[in-house]
Amino acid sequence: MRIYDIIKKKRDGEELTTEEINYFVKNYTEGKIPDYQISALLMAIYFNKMNKRETIDLTRAMVNSGDIVDLSGIKGIKVDKHSTGGVGDTVTLILGPMIAACDVPFVKMSGRGLGHTGGTLDKLESINGFRVELTNEEFLRYTNNIKISICSQTANITPADKKLYSLRDVTATVENLSLIASSIMSKKLAIGSDAIILDVKVGNGAFMKNIDDAIHLAKEMVAIGTGYGRETIAIVSNMDEPLGKAIGNSLEIKEAIKTLKGNGPEDLFQLTLQLGTKLLLLVKKVEKEEEAKKLLEEIIDSGAAYNKFKELVKWQGGDVNQIENPELLPKAKYIIEVKSEKEGYIKSLNAEEIGKCALKLGAGRETMDSTIDLSAGIILNKKVDDRVMVGETLAQIHTNDISKGKDVEEDLKGLFEIGEKNKKSKKLIYGLVTKDRVEIY
Repeated sequence: MRIYDIIKKKRDGEELTTEEINYFVKNYTEGKIPDYQISALLMAIYFNKMNKRETIDLTRAMVNSGDIVDLSGIKGIKVDKHSTGGVGDTVTLILGPMIAACDVPFVKMSGRGLGHTGGTLDKLESINGFRVELTNEEFLRYTNNIKISICSQTANITPADKKLYSLRDVTATVENLSLIASSIMSKKLAIGSDAIILDVKVGNGAFMKNIDDAIHLAKEMVAIGTGYGRETIAIVSNMDEPLGKAIGNSLEIKEAIKTLKGNGPEDLFQLTLQLGTKLLLLVKKVEKEEEAKKLLEEIIDSGAAYNKFKELVKWQGGDVNQIENPELLPKAKYIIEVKSEKEGYIKSLNAEEIGKCALKLGAGRETMDSTIDLSAGIILNKKVDDRVMVGETLAQIHTNDISKGKDVEEDLKGLFEIGEKNKKSKKLIYGLVTKDRVEIY
């Protein structure tokens, strides 16, 4: 078998066999095929696409390129959640404790933030002492004891994906749905959870900018998960504006705590509630949607979800005092209030540009080597469809650099579009994708 022949075959629009896919993934990971030949193959895949079987085979080959996390030592049906990335997306920190408090094991290996999107691990590291690096034995033991663990991926999970993604990034071949779906799902499937819920973001702050592409990606990922023998569903949700009100690491931890106590932003809570409801149905914890929703609401009202978050922090070495008193979390030196110069309604609020403002403050990373400021970020006092008067506070900028804060103040003023009320109410969730159907809401 030669890589030359595989490139030529895909260039001519033919279907690659399972053996050919395994061959190029294995040999490229081992350094036996040069970048320039895989670049040519990726471009051929970009233009001629992969069918469902090829995409599942590519995912499987990437999963098998490294370590597979065996979760058989954890009692019960294990669940996992993945978001395709957005701004102010604190869902994992709320959903995980809610599900664990329902006695369903929630296992999550998360990543760090890059660019305008935040990372769960960075947020958790706002808590003094919180350990995101766990041994496999700790990961299993903690989950068995408290039904939840959130940690970083081991270095050798899907090394093929790491190499292929780096090459896609510099050869303009990122935006292919089979390559995107297999990249995301290989990392999920290398962790042996039984059920996976996907939150596919769509809008100006998301990777997918339009509904059709988001639905297509959701279908691809659900097909991969199902084809791999895992219960998998996807919700498609709105990322035209940030989720919740907080953007920035310690600020988002504070918002997660508020939401777990029942007084967080409505959109953040409702999305988390929907994802949790679908997860409980997926693992057959309950039979009806109303039962699942009621159970999750009771978990919040009783304080069980909040207490579960405190357990998570305690078991992973974090300072529980900071959870009980969030004012002890990292705080910025300066808070700058952005005032409205107009009266009317917030018509739009560009999530990507607001994420870039938070990045400018130091709340995110330009590169993986960047140092982040855990206290920096933005609180949105007004969101789309909210009424605003002249002089009211639109947002608060939290910064340790006053000059950067002033720059961001000017940027934010231009991002709040104020005018007449929108004729259509904004949607939080656009649809649901399962192995059997697509529901558009």
